[in-house]
Amino acid sequence: MMRFILVGILVLMVVITGVMTFQWYSKLYSGEPYGAPFTLVDQKGAPITEAAFRGHPSVVFFGFTHCPEVCPTTLFELAGWLKTMGDSGKNLNAYFVTVDPERDTPETMNTYVSNFSDRITGITGDPDKVHAMAKAFGIYWKKVDTGDGDYTMDHTASVLLLNAQGDFAGTIAYGESADTAVAKLKRLAAGGQS
Repeated sequence: MMRFILVGILVLMVVITGVMTFQWYSKLYSGEPYGAPFTLVDQKGAPITEAAFRGHPSVVFFGFTHCPEVCPTTLFELAGWLKTMGDSGKNLNAYFVTVDPERDTPETMNTYVSNFSDRITGITGDPDKVHAMAKAFGIYWKKVDTGDGDYTMDHTASVLLLNAQGDFAGTIAYGESADTAVAKLKRLAAGGQS
């Protein structure tokens, strides 16, 4: 009797795991655009929506302008990767979305992003809407008090890659080699998964 109960529990666990895996995989590769609809502003103050991620492959990085290392390093590398690609990357659009919209106004974003490349568009806006977007894109962020009346932000350090339909197409990890990153971007630009 005990053996049948254990076998039943095991079968139930396998079925539940299979269903959850199928649901996750179906959502990821369903043909539905990644993330969720949003209405924010770019660094020039112009409205920007999820439509910006359609019609061409996109590179999306979430960070903040007061970031001491990860964000400036990633944006510097991203600008370099795009430059290295030359004409083969002309159809790629790159976006830097703030996770600190309280400090990152359009003007602040414009000054910051312009230091790296005119190919990167900054995105900010109402804090609740920015955080809803980040959550929909699976981005982790957390405000961390530095103890001196200021704060920093912990956040996901990977670059998201979206194909021309807005579907998830891969990531570039923080610290990934330039050759690997450029190869992923070339596949993305050519229409393949990264």
